[in-house]
Amino acid sequence: MSAPKRTLSDIATGVVGFLGVSAIAGILVAVSVTPSIAVSGYAANSGISLFENIPSYLAIEDLPQKSTMYAMNGDQPVLMATFYQDNRESLPWDQISQTAKDAAVAGEDARFYEHGGVDLQGTIRAVVATTTGRDVQGGSSITQQYVKNVLINNGMREAKTLEEKEAAYQAATEVTPDRKLKEMRYAIALEKQYSKDEILQGYLNIAHFGGIVYGIEAAAKYYYGVPNSKLTLAQTASVIAITQEPNSLRLDRPDDPENGAANGYALNKDRRDYILTQMLRYKKITREQFDEAIATVIEPHITPSENGCQTAGTEGSDGFFCDYVTNVIRNEMDDPETPDVNEGDVLLTTGGLEIYTTLDIDVQAASVAAINENVPQAMETVNIGSVAVTVQTGTGRVLAMAQNKKYSQDSSVTSADPTYTAVNYSTDYDYGGSTGFQPGSTYKVFTLGAWLKAGHGLTEGFNGSNRPMYLTSCEGLSGTWSGKNDDKNGANNAVQATKLSVNSAFIAMAQKLNLCDIKAVAQAFGIHRADGNELQMHPADVIGTQEVAPLSMAAAYAGIANDGLFCTPVAIDRIVKADGTEVTPPQTKCSQAVDPQIAYAMQYAMQAPFTSGGTAVNSRTGTDVPHIGKTGTTDAAVATWMDGASTQAATVVWVGNVEGFQSMRRLWLPSGQAAQARHRIWPRIMRVIDEKYGGEAFTAPDASAFRDVKVAVPNVAGMSLEAAQQAIEAADFVFEYAGEVDSSLPAGQVTGSDPSGEASLGSTIRVNTSNGQGAIVPNVVGLTVQQAQTALVQAGFKVKVDGGADSAWTVSAQNPGANATAKKGDTITIAATRPDDADPGRGDDEQPGGAGGDRG
Repeated sequence: MSAPKRTLSDIATGVVGFLGVSAIAGILVAVSVTPSIAVSGYAANSGISLFENIPSYLAIEDLPQKSTMYAMNGDQPVLMATFYQDNRESLPWDQISQTAKDAAVAGEDARFYEHGGVDLQGTIRAVVATTTGRDVQGGSSITQQYVKNVLINNGMREAKTLEEKEAAYQAATEVTPDRKLKEMRYAIALEKQYSKDEILQGYLNIAHFGGIVYGIEAAAKYYYGVPNSKLTLAQTASVIAITQEPNSLRLDRPDDPENGAANGYALNKDRRDYILTQMLRYKKITREQFDEAIATVIEPHITPSENGCQTAGTEGSDGFFCDYVTNVIRNEMDDPETPDVNEGDVLLTTGGLEIYTTLDIDVQAASVAAINENVPQAMETVNIGSVAVTVQTGTGRVLAMAQNKKYSQDSSVTSADPTYTAVNYSTDYDYGGSTGFQPGSTYKVFTLGAWLKAGHGLTEGFNGSNRPMYLTSCEGLSGTWSGKNDDKNGANNAVQATKLSVNSAFIAMAQKLNLCDIKAVAQAFGIHRADGNELQMHPADVIGTQEVAPLSMAAAYAGIANDGLFCTPVAIDRIVKADGTEVTPPQTKCSQAVDPQIAYAMQYAMQAPFTSGGTAVNSRTGTDVPHIGKTGTTDAAVATWMDGASTQAATVVWVGNVEGFQSMRRLWLPSGQAAQARHRIWPRIMRVIDEKYGGEAFTAPDASAFRDVKVAVPNVAGMSLEAAQQAIEAADFVFEYAGEVDSSLPAGQVTGSDPSGEASLGSTIRVNTSNGQGAIVPNVVGLTVQQAQTALVQAGFKVKVDGGADSAWTVSAQNPGANATAKKGDTITIAATRPDDADPGRGDDEQPGGAGGDRG
């Protein structure tokens, strides 16, 4: 690298600085090497006074260290990702190779173990470089270089903005006599506080090796792909050479015209060979070793260290969980009192943390495999997406988080290749996720919870038929739902409604509540909008139209399975700092969302979808472990869900449009219908969970959860059909029209109901209407036959007289009976008996005194 041109005035000023600095440098050398001389011969010297006025204490702050993130395979950690601001791995003294130590001393400060922090010859060379702008071999002592790097590190740690960082770097590296004096003063003080080995160790751990590579260990791994202990002599010298001019002597720029592969990394080789020559001169290597190393061609093996979540897991799928963990650290370990700096991010990239996550290798592997084998990473016709996320009950620990994409934060990659994305579909927007997805019918369980919390029962009937229903809200979001059911099934109690996922049935349940009651239950289970906005409850939201993250649904279902005790999701079990001390990670917060008895009843109803005819029957695992669950399909089937849990863990599977409106029912994947992919994924994951974690039976609710409520059936006789329907449905019965019947009522009027009196809520009440052709049969019993015939004919009926009754005989029976309704023109049959004084021998055709009979 060529030096900048200097004017005569610059040189003149430099000469003055040179004379001053040289004089003081002599004093400092005397002070550091022969303190007794300083006391006796230099005590009155003004240079000593100037020197004493420079601060001597240098705080050595912790170096930025690389953090590592682990998943757990049983009790064995498995490396997932690394994070760093500076690529550095600090080593103890005994893990730094002797060759590296010898190369650094021989090349940078051959008299390191002899001087007291400032080397006179080296200082004079540095002054010459400062005042003339010439580049010369050597310069500051190793201790001084260590001081300079410590000042850079301290300044960068305190800086909050990019501008402040640049200013701190400039202040620590500016080429001025004042900075050199301060550096010398600190160096002499450090020599009195630390041993030579400690200083050399600190230097080799802090030194800059180009780019963001710091320290001998990271440099060895980056430039040659091996630890420093495995470097050859030639490789060690080429790595140590970089410290003199990190930007021009680095080995990762093969096309650099001054120092590149084409010219054998000429600049680095010159410096390397100088170091080797010095090592031979000071008998650190043999002539044979020297000759072999000098003849070695520089052939770096650049091995970038992983930084961030880019390569976490198989095909990058685990990167989404990794990204979630980093966002947890940044969001939940940040100090809100210091908005200009994110303490969580600083801790992650500089703290040298060991982060042990909650990820379960077995469950994650099953989740990744199940998704990859059922949902493509990309399709031409639709931007298809899928996630599976699992939360442990009672702890909130996130056991798995898989996605049908590969993770990348490189916009050039994600914009060109649809199989990559930076968006984590499982989480909230503030945690690297999307703005959420409508959960569809999986949201209905919160209406179920509110229904039970309000005192209603599992088998309590209601009118679950599809009709316009008005829902009330304490937040002014009241309105009428006039939707439709996904199929023709109906339900008139909570268990059937949950089993068959009947929209109108849940709306009917919500009609007896307040929408705010449902919202309160959802929020108690941790439900919130993924975009950070306030959760709302419009009438349609009962069936799941608020955008929610799958992770929120998984945590909620884990809370239901945990007898109503909801625990917020957590992704980190343990954090250990570089010094072995522990940092408390974000903790789960558990709260009783609903009373356990209510949770037991919810669990009872939520087992029904897995029974014959239920909507989740295709997600049965075949294990002996009981499950609760709920399916969900959004409008136009643009997304499908399968949410469920055992007593040990809850898993949520989502398959749908990332954007666009392609129906999952009309889309076919290589594995089958897209709408059924959830049922091919969920049981596969849960089988692994069942086998690994087991699961108990859910607690049965007490008898009160199954109470039946009977109420009076409205008397609708004489009403219009419309009025009768309104009255019956208002009383929470199901209305059914049974057709016209003969009745004396005007045509169209309701004749009555079946059943009448009392019936269970939700029962079907059948009604008929009059056809206007009916009449009431008059009561003719007790009348004479003649009187009866007259009355019946006047009522519109025909008459048949049984036997040979006389017109004067008394009617003893009639069919149909009195007050029955019969069609006009029908025949009414009557029977009569002879009065006591009538001649028993006389027939109807006999006349008094006529022939054919006698009176005796």
